[in-house]
Amino acid sequence: MPRRGYKKPTISKDPVYNSHEVAKLINYCMRDGEKTVAQRMVYRALKKIHENALDPVDVLDKAIQNVSPEKEVRPRRVGGASYLVPVDTRHERKLFLALAWIINAANGRSNKQYKSFDQKLYAELMDAYQNQGDAINKKLQVEKLAAANKAFAHFNW
Repeated sequence: MPRRGYKKPTISKDPVYNSHEVAKLINYCMRDGEKTVAQRMVYRALKKIHENALDPVDVLDKAIQNVSPEKEVRPRRVGGASYLVPVDTRHERKLFLALAWIINAANGRSNKQYKSFDQKLYAELMDAYQNQGDAINKKLQVEKLAAANKAFAHFNW
């Protein structure tokens, strides 16, 4: 454990939508440090949402809220055995898991139906907004595992 706390780096809001969540999504989509490419893809997906007469930031917030898990499991070693203990998920971790699952689900979509990543991201955001899709399935798996291991909740100290 460190002797002193560390300063958490702050991420500035994105310039177009003035939102921390959009800036985080851009950073998580970025590959090989090419931020402008990631910005272009994310902004195209959000523009497509705007063309459907919806507010892109509200759709993203609702998708994150639908995908983020309330509980997750953490392994605890007690007396030679390892138990999966359900714990409440912190807000920062909820945001990270939701965006990571949305991006992974978008990457997993078929290349035959969708030509580019921005189309895949748009489709996955709309599915998450409507409470369906692979990211929602991942959330349900995690919460189901936490519910199944509820008997070990007393190991949470």
